[in-house]
Amino acid sequence: MAEGRVTVIDIAKAAGVSKSTVSLVLQGSASVKSETRARVNAAIRDLGYVYNRGAATLRQTGSRSKIIGVIVNDLTNSFFAELAVGIDMVVQSAGYVQFLSSCAENPDRQQELISSMREHGVSGLIICPARGTQVSDFKALEGSSIPVVVAVRNLPGTKASTLMSANAEGTRAATEHLLSLGHRRIAFLGGFSDMAVLGERVSGYRDALRDAGLLFDEQLVVNAPSSRAGGVEAIGRALSLAEPPSAAVCLNDAVAFGVCDGLRSRKLEPGTDFAVVGFDDVIEAKTAVPALTTVSVDPQGMGRRAATLLLKQINSNSSDGEAVITAVRLVVRESSGKAINTRQENAS
Repeated sequence: MAEGRVTVIDIAKAAGVSKSTVSLVLQGSASVKSETRARVNAAIRDLGYVYNRGAATLRQTGSRSKIIGVIVNDLTNSFFAELAVGIDMVVQSAGYVQFLSSCAENPDRQQELISSMREHGVSGLIICPARGTQVSDFKALEGSSIPVVVAVRNLPGTKASTLMSANAEGTRAATEHLLSLGHRRIAFLGGFSDMAVLGERVSGYRDALRDAGLLFDEQLVVNAPSSRAGGVEAIGRALSLAEPPSAAVCLNDAVAFGVCDGLRSRKLEPGTDFAVVGFDDVIEAKTAVPALTTVSVDPQGMGRRAATLLLKQINSNSSDGEAVITAVRLVVRESSGKAINTRQENAS
């Protein structure tokens, strides 16, 4: 037999019976003779075949599985790992399992995953949209009866339930904190214009500058991937400006960690020579050196909220969308440093 997945046809050939006989054995039919059944079961064991009873049930009944599909845009970002943990806490206790996949910021890959999960009869979907996702990409999905929760990144115009953090409020608080320390050249690092979350977070940053009587400088908004590598890239470009910033609010913690790496590669110390603030408050933010000042959204709690929102729709058999915005809070640690005048006094 050729290498690859064992099929019913392979079992039939090995047992010397028809494909329909193998199917009857797999279904537990009493119409198959005991000696034939024994021969088929021996072939199943020898070939290592695993019967997907759940898929067979779906084909026969047309019902959905006890599976929740989860599509995130970047599993290398620990925020999404924590989000998935929160989702799992809720769905597992409700008797469901989580089918987790990453689209790697690719809308085409995202569509493939959505199609695959629909084929597997998932009971509902939680999706963190890929960069560049359009509401039209979800048209077919919204036309189906599958409950959907769009989480973390907004998708304006969607009819699905949405779960977002208070993005503008968070970056406003982060920027105000840096302003209170005496910074006036504050950059916003990470993200791209085709990410709705960037616009929301930049708006809070911009509002804080305006209220402080400072002009918004587009040069200080540095687009880069929302990853650690993107943070290294962004701080390099920010520091090369004719008037470089002395502090930065970052799109997320992954970018902030990269900013710290980039600063150290230039012999600058985060929290001492340059103030850094992240967004998310992932687990390693507290243990990083220096510990990261960040806007806490409670990733695991957000995952639990997303799962609860989805199960509510599943249990009510309703596709009516619901919008939820979760609260955020600024957690001040070492990476944002001390007030500028205090640093100068300590240096003298």
